[in-house]
Amino acid sequence: MKTIAALQALVTANPPVGGPTDAELDAIEAEMPLISAEVELLDVQISVLDRPATETDARQLRRARRKVLAARRDLLNHNTAQIGGAA
Repeated sequence: MKTIAALQALVTANPPVGGPTDAELDAIEAEMPLISAEVELLDVQISVLDRPATETDARQLRRARRKVLAARRDLLNHNTAQIGGAA
C-alpha cells in the first residue's frame, strides 16, 4: 500500500517560488485605476443597500459608474496602443 508521502513529489513537483513576477506586478499596476474605480462603485452600492436611494446617492452611483467605464476605456485603449505599437 502506498502512502501519501510516496506521492508527495507528484503533487508538489513545481512549487511556486517567490511572489508575482515583474510582468504580473506591471499588469496589476496598469489595472489599478480600474480596480480602484470598481471598489469605489462597490462602496457606493453597499451604502444604498439598506435604505432608499436619495438624489445624492443616485448622483454618486452615476459618477462611480462613469468612472468605471472611463477606467475600462483607458485601459483598453492603452492595451490596444501597446499591441498596435508592437506590430
